[in-house]
Amino acid sequence: MRVHEELTAGGAQLSYAALTAFCRRHGIGYQPPVPLGHLDFPPGKELQHDTSPHEVELGGKKRKMQTASSVLCYSRMLFFQCYPTFQRLDCKVFLTEALRYMGGAPERVMIDNTHVVVLRGSGRDMVPVPEMAVFGERFGFHFVAHAIGHAKRSAYVERNFDFIERNFLAGRTFANWEDLNQRAREWCDKVNATYKKHIRAVPRELYAVERLHLKPLPVWIPEVYRLQQRMVDVEGYVALHTNRYSVPADWIGRRVEVRETKDKVEIQLDGRRMVTHRRIWEAEQQRITLPEHRPVRGQQGPRPDPHPEEKAILTAAPELIGYVAGLKKRSRKLITLALRQLLRFVREYPREPLMGAVEEATRYGLYDLDRLERMILRRVANEYFLLNEGSEEND
Repeated sequence: MRVHEELTAGGAQLSYAALTAFCRRHGIGYQPPVPLGHLDFPPGKELQHDTSPHEVELGGKKRKMQTASSVLCYSRMLFFQCYPTFQRLDCKVFLTEALRYMGGAPERVMIDNTHVVVLRGSGRDMVPVPEMAVFGERFGFHFVAHAIGHAKRSAYVERNFDFIERNFLAGRTFANWEDLNQRAREWCDKVNATYKKHIRAVPRELYAVERLHLKPLPVWIPEVYRLQQRMVDVEGYVALHTNRYSVPADWIGRRVEVRETKDKVEIQLDGRRMVTHRRIWEAEQQRITLPEHRPVRGQQGPRPDPHPEEKAILTAAPELIGYVAGLKKRSRKLITLALRQLLRFVREYPREPLMGAVEEATRYGLYDLDRLERMILRRVANEYFLLNEGSEEND
């Protein structure tokens, strides 16, 4: 377009289409099309997986989401689900559901160099994250990635995103994520039972052949989860992705283990105590409180002693009760720090110098504990460290 502007400004009389046609004929800035190759996928050989961003109306609001799709390359069996974000936990949850839907596992799963699976490298040099490699071994497949810029290698799954956007999402609204994914699964059942002109077959009929070549799923498939450590806050909640989940009040200040699955959040204190919540899919700053964790209105438990140091002082030296009462009224320090310092005096210094200094301080109204300690030390020096003046002469 810039060249066309300069030519017309210089007096040339030609249209933009004539200029582009001239460039094509003479090979200027134009590369002739290259015929695409053909990939042959035997039954059970490959499943292609990818994600794409879309918008959906959920609960009356427009939401951005990630559509995760998978397709068996031989039968073209389609399966997809939608998530607010797509992290490693979501990837493992989706692939587990996809393999269950397919009724078996292929030899390999083709991806597009996503960081969710890739640790380093790309294409044939791609090395998957150990966590994802172990996940693949559980089902008997391995991850492969196409070369960067060679997206046509995963064209079977790529073409389905436009198909999903124009045929499933268009004109539909959903109540929540569970409703969206349930209807997506039902729509996949319908689409997979429909005749496809580009393959001249029904995917379900081809799948009947491909299923015999898929690797059988394990007898027991463990639930996918993400494990995290959290501290229970002063209100009795555990924070996870800006949402807060309630726990019993006696867990406050304790470290707990949080197990996040597709639908649940399990908070475990030890081997016997665990709390289960319904998982909130999005980071919505919600507060989820179970009825048994809600304090009964008007009923309060006994208040803890605000100053346990005071009890320790009076237990060790009951005669200090008057000085402690005056210290709580007239001390310039925080009362907790002052009582802690006085408790140290009681534990470290002899009783007689301590009581003598406290009696003198009470008489003069002295509640500066630093001065009180100097008075105690002066008495200790005079009473406990008396030297024999004639010792040097005798030596």
